[in-house]
Amino acid sequence: MDHSSNRPAPASTDGLVIAVDGTSGSGKSSTSRGVATRLGLRYLDTGAQFRAMTWWLLREGVDVHDAAAVAARCVEPEIVSGTDPQEPTITVDGTDVAVEIRSDAVNAAVSPVSAVPEVRARLLDLQRSVIADAVQDGGIVVEGRDIGSVVAPDAPVKVYLSADPSARAERRAAEQGATDLAATQESLLARDRIDSGRATAPLVQADGAVHIDTTPYTLDEVIGLVAGLVAELDADAEAPPRAR
Repeated sequence: MDHSSNRPAPASTDGLVIAVDGTSGSGKSSTSRGVATRLGLRYLDTGAQFRAMTWWLLREGVDVHDAAAVAARCVEPEIVSGTDPQEPTITVDGTDVAVEIRSDAVNAAVSPVSAVPEVRARLLDLQRSVIADAVQDGGIVVEGRDIGSVVAPDAPVKVYLSADPSARAERRAAEQGATDLAATQESLLARDRIDSGRATAPLVQADGAVHIDTTPYTLDEVIGLVAGLVAELDADAEAPPRAR
């Protein structure tokens, strides 16, 4: 765990926003859902929104490698994210697409779709709307690749998760039932290269984010580390001012 980054100033945890970014297979979803459940917060998977947009574009026959075509159509679908961390949902035009957005076709197409600025702008508005609603209900854990840097740069808790590539491949293969670890690892690294190199909202460790390498930890331990950052925030907020 790397505390070298400058931490944001202490703030009240009322209406708390926890921004969780990181590489593919580093444990963002499991950690974010676990933290939200433990702390009684809402949960938003922004990656599922990009996948939902990609699924819709593929269904409509849009060439996902034609940025202009994607930009022209991305305003059309209604994407709704349920924020219950124990049962998160994602619908497009009222249809549950939680299973469909994890298909191989969507996996292969989501990176070019995510790189289109108009898609990011459309979903950024949606994400900030969800966050604003959740803040009125206690707070939210938001996971993705540009949460701390773009979506919620003022979040009082920012975390950047990473893990050893082989560990990430093993986790992702276990999730998907894959047997070719080398191919899974290359797929993860390729996604990271694309997302880190895109011009709009690239994958980065946000200013003020705490870096956690999840490789040596269990899921419960990582959840505990992130929850501990919130406890530190509470302690800082309650501490009396130091005498000069």
